[in-house]
Amino acid sequence: MLRTVEEIKQNLVLVINKMKAAAERVERNYEEIKLVVVTKSQSIDTTRNAIAAGARIIGENYVEEGVTKKNLLEQFHGTEWHMIGHIQSRKAQAVTLNFDMVHSLDSLKLAMKLDHQSMLQGRKLPVLLEFNIGGEDNKYGWKVSNENDWVDLIPTIREICNLKYLKISGLMAMPPYAKEPEHSRMYCKKLVKLQNFLKDQIPIVEWSELSIGTSYDFEVAIEEGATMVRIGDAILGRRE
Repeated sequence: MLRTVEEIKQNLVLVINKMKAAAERVERNYEEIKLVVVTKSQSIDTTRNAIAAGARIIGENYVEEGVTKKNLLEQFHGTEWHMIGHIQSRKAQAVTLNFDMVHSLDSLKLAMKLDHQSMLQGRKLPVLLEFNIGGEDNKYGWKVSNENDWVDLIPTIREICNLKYLKISGLMAMPPYAKEPEHSRMYCKKLVKLQNFLKDQIPIVEWSELSIGTSYDFEVAIEEGATMVRIGDAILGRRE
């Protein structure tokens, strides 16, 4: 179902008010939290309406779909395009050419590909490292459900952090889905704990960004420290 600009504006207001309330509950500054509007599988028209309604950061899960939309909507200046889905290493060039940030860096191989392409393009690409905090086999990211395994990841992560053309900005995760948003709280807390662990182990990186929280649990995520929330359905409705 195509959402009008006015409908999307109304939904944006509702979501932003909930974000502000969540931030106020834990005495955080709302201005430090970024809203990524997820347009995965939405039409060009709905994506256009989302930007016209005020969405400033667009999140896409699939490289080709995101590139197509970006090219067709290039008249909207000031829009950021974030890649939030899994990336095949052979698509590294398309990602570095078209996206302002990557949330889903999940391997050394991909990091080296993105670094090389960024070098060729003369840019430094902001990225987040993706972690699988629930230990789910059907999700990407470094598995970190067992805290005893964290130290084993440090050599690989340090190697990624030393790549010249990537700017490591923080962490991304997707908690296991549950009917109750409160179920996500323990996973958000674990991601913050991992963030602090990485700050201690690799202090050359700020590790300031935490991309966690979706339409059903973003308020809990904000209460626990999220600096980016990725929201689709609550703003655009079910995918078309």
